[in-house]
Amino acid sequence: METSRTQVAIVGGGVAGLMLSQLLHVEGIDCVILERQTRAYTEARIRAGVLEYGTVELLRRVGVNGRMDRNGLRHEGFALMDDGEAFRIDLHQLAGQDVMVYGQTEITIDLMDACVERGVPIVFEAADVELHDIEGAPWVGYTKDGKAYRIDCDFIAGCDGFHGVSRRTMPDAVAHCIEKVYPFGWLGILADVPPMDHELIYSNHERGFALASQRSATRSRYYIQCEASEKIEDWSDDRIWDELAVRLGDDGRMARGPSIEKSIAPLRSFVCEKMQHGRLFLAGDAAHIVPPTGAKGLNLAASDVAYLADGLIGFYGRGDEAGLAGYTARALDRIWKAERFSWSMTQLTHRFPGMSAFDRKMQKADLNYIRGSEAAQTAIAENYIGLPL
Repeated sequence: METSRTQVAIVGGGVAGLMLSQLLHVEGIDCVILERQTRAYTEARIRAGVLEYGTVELLRRVGVNGRMDRNGLRHEGFALMDDGEAFRIDLHQLAGQDVMVYGQTEITIDLMDACVERGVPIVFEAADVELHDIEGAPWVGYTKDGKAYRIDCDFIAGCDGFHGVSRRTMPDAVAHCIEKVYPFGWLGILADVPPMDHELIYSNHERGFALASQRSATRSRYYIQCEASEKIEDWSDDRIWDELAVRLGDDGRMARGPSIEKSIAPLRSFVCEKMQHGRLFLAGDAAHIVPPTGAKGLNLAASDVAYLADGLIGFYGRGDEAGLAGYTARALDRIWKAERFSWSMTQLTHRFPGMSAFDRKMQKADLNYIRGSEAAQTAIAENYIGLPL
């Protein structure tokens, strides 16, 4: 077995792991990233695209913001629509900040390029990853091309997602997990057509939720609520565009085109409240999942690794372990607030199976109250742009 050493072993080469590597690198802390997929596969994954202002500032802090600043779309608001009637939440006026629309795929590419340029090692196609001795002198074992490797380290950052090995290695993690599974999914389509609007539109329609989103001035991302049992093979491009036209009240602004990608994603709220044990720390989807309605998944991963990086910087720079000891409490405070906002936006904009007439009246009353209340709109705006890190 070939052995090497680093200060922090990062399991997972998605945005959480990549961002953590750069936060550590600029402070002179050594790390290695293990990613089970190829670079091409990782960079091609289609994910979220709305960045909180805090996430934008983190990318600037590590100097990985050039393409984002050139190509990202700054959004000052978004629309809420109910049965065809829309009103706008003015983020800039209400909360004093904007959000940035810049695809997670692009962020992944930018962060990987930074790793290569700065000499941060990434092991792609790392198989059979196992975490050892997390309460003592931790090490990570893996295989690549049939050969066994071992990385000794001071700490392990588990950034390997909901199905990764890190949470499974955490003793008694299951006992600390809280989950809500929603009775529907989101069917998404990505196409190289101009967006129907310069800002996002969240639509609550009698046929179900729809979202008009975008990745650039020439690339659109749309979603519709569908049954969790639906199969993507049953949804032709034409069927999706027709359904979007109904739910979004298309007035001729929605350009149609062939799909680049189509998928159906289940919706769940999930939190593992045990985010650290010994020298293993969880971050991102390894510790929590949110419904995409609030645009919080990527942004929570960013705040997790910001807190974890702060703790590691304090440990290596000052010998101060307080930041690491308090990591879970600090992260969970923000996680549960984001979970609440994502849940509330989902409740507000979706038609739930078995929804009674009373339930629908309450939903409409909420939307009408928000429409007429600056205080209610401010609360939404503050959460949408992102609570302070």
